[in-house]
Amino acid sequence: MHTVLVTAIGSFSADVVIRRLRELGARVVGCDIYPAEWVADSMSVAAFHQAPYASDAGRYASFVRDVCEREGVDLIFPLTDVEVDFFASCPADALPEGVTVCISPRDAISVCRDKGRMSEFLATSSSGVRGIPTRPLAEALDEPFSSPVVCKPVDGRSSSGLTRVRCAADWDAARAVDDPSRYIVQPLVEGPVVTVDVVRAADGSRCVAIPREELLRTLNGAGTSVHVLVDEGLSARCRALASELGVVGCVNFEFIRSKDGEHHFLECNPRFSGGVEFSCMAAYDCVGNHLRAFLGEPIDELAPYRSCYIARKYEEYVTRVEGR
Repeated sequence: MHTVLVTAIGSFSADVVIRRLRELGARVVGCDIYPAEWVADSMSVAAFHQAPYASDAGRYASFVRDVCEREGVDLIFPLTDVEVDFFASCPADALPEGVTVCISPRDAISVCRDKGRMSEFLATSSSGVRGIPTRPLAEALDEPFSSPVVCKPVDGRSSSGLTRVRCAADWDAARAVDDPSRYIVQPLVEGPVVTVDVVRAADGSRCVAIPREELLRTLNGAGTSVHVLVDEGLSARCRALASELGVVGCVNFEFIRSKDGEHHFLECNPRFSGGVEFSCMAAYDCVGNHLRAFLGEPIDELAPYRSCYIARKYEEYVTRVEGR
């Protein structure tokens, strides 16, 4: 039986990840930066540990090593970008021997997590996926406002730091950031967000893609009502891009669909998407096949499925009762 450490179990993807791992017979250990009584899924795991912030690399490394040794962890499923960044950059000997972190190879993550590098990658890609023209903000500081643009950090996540510039005053504010070298600028493309969950085998022998249009989203970009799509053209382009990037397991591509129907690539999230449960419900076991990819096992084919609408709701749980 595998023991899997699932990080950030207060995040949107945690519920289906924990549930499916348990169904597959794994013992699941969870952690989160908040105490157990603040996190409903702390009641769904065999053991819970409150974690330091992953941005504090030294403390986080010690924490993860300690949990792995105490709990007998052999697999780690990071659920957020900051944790993926940590594990992608930590030395190979930072974890106990025999522990596998279930994320894509370091080279693939370094491209996916840098919007400037990803734009350059797409410029020469043969996948058919095309990005939005991208420039460093530092190169545009002396230019006057001429048309709507978007400014965002090169390593931004969940729309953090993103600014839509629609007028000269917005442009002045966008250029006043402390470190312009950390930002990119792109023409503003507006339209619905289309996101694609992609699962790829470690040897590249099979790759599966499930797209959905996000009809309602939270402010940090998590879909709450979606339309799961059957779009073989988009899916084929995403499979080809996943192969070129060399990603392994489940990742997520985001696009904006403009009025002319073209899909403009936004970013690759090299982790489970916040809405991965939509894909699991409608079409494919993303969690189980992510696990298989890192165990070196063949992943499942994608069976035919039907387009459908799925809406998410929230539930309340009593996590702790004080006194009588």
